[in-house]
Amino acid sequence: MSTPTPPSKIFACKQSQELAEKIAKEYGIPLGNVITSTYSDGEFQPSFEESIRGSRVFIVGSTHPNSDNLMEMLLMLDAAKRSSAKHIAAVLPYFGWARQDRKDKPRVPIAAKLVAKMLETAGATRIITMDLHADQIQGFFEKPVDHLFASTIFLPYARSLKLDNLTIASPDMGGSKRAYAYSKFLGSDVVICYKQREKANIISHMELIGNVEGKNVILVDDMVDTAGTLTKAADLMIERGALSVRAICTHAILSGDAYEKIENSKLEELIVTDSIPPKRECSKVKVLSCAKFFADVMQSVNSNKSISSKFLM
Repeated sequence: MSTPTPPSKIFACKQSQELAEKIAKEYGIPLGNVITSTYSDGEFQPSFEESIRGSRVFIVGSTHPNSDNLMEMLLMLDAAKRSSAKHIAAVLPYFGWARQDRKDKPRVPIAAKLVAKMLETAGATRIITMDLHADQIQGFFEKPVDHLFASTIFLPYARSLKLDNLTIASPDMGGSKRAYAYSKFLGSDVVICYKQREKANIISHMELIGNVEGKNVILVDDMVDTAGTLTKAADLMIERGALSVRAICTHAILSGDAYEKIENSKLEELIVTDSIPPKRECSKVKVLSCAKFFADVMQSVNSNKSISSKFLM
């Protein structure tokens, strides 16, 4: 006798409310009701305003700084655990604090590992996320991790551009694996940017490994923060004879003066997902929604079906 599938419910952290609404619509159920009370000092308390006993609960929320976004996810996981939910999936379109995935100098934390332990301690029985900054972060968890690749969203769009003499580029050595994976599906060449940092977010020198003359280039990366690397790479490639430069970045952090840099750069277009809510509109930024992608995976998880068909790379 088969075990009945528990009822599924989707709830949103405040920072991902709009995306969660889209996911729930694609999933085919209404978004669950959560009320957040806030004290005068900034402390807040989320509350599920419906029963979740025995349910499979999906809590949608990206954990990009500030730390309130992570804290809200932790509080909602804890509330779900204490409310007797049967399964609790933390759906993290963007897994924040992931750039601290190792000790790159003495006496620093490994924040990605710490965040993983906190999510599990708070009550997550499964993690669903997309384009981790480093694949090995999956190993920081003791619970199942569904690590999705946004290439499923980006590759059809890249093909639709029908660019001649296409070349895929990585903005740094660390992203070369991702660039080669895209090039395999698009049948293109690969070039790599070699950069040296003066300090975090500050590039002192950049050099290009490969030929871009007469090519239409697409840079691929997992995130864009200050946009310094992307815009510098785009300008360098145009100087080296590229016909056009576009960029595909899953997570649009876009802090500081990133929007101004993009507007004033040689980039034709920056293609991102809505894993992080956009701060403002920009004529060069195109947003592709990841809502259907997550909804399809969540449905497969709820019905215990394979999700391997959802991966293009």
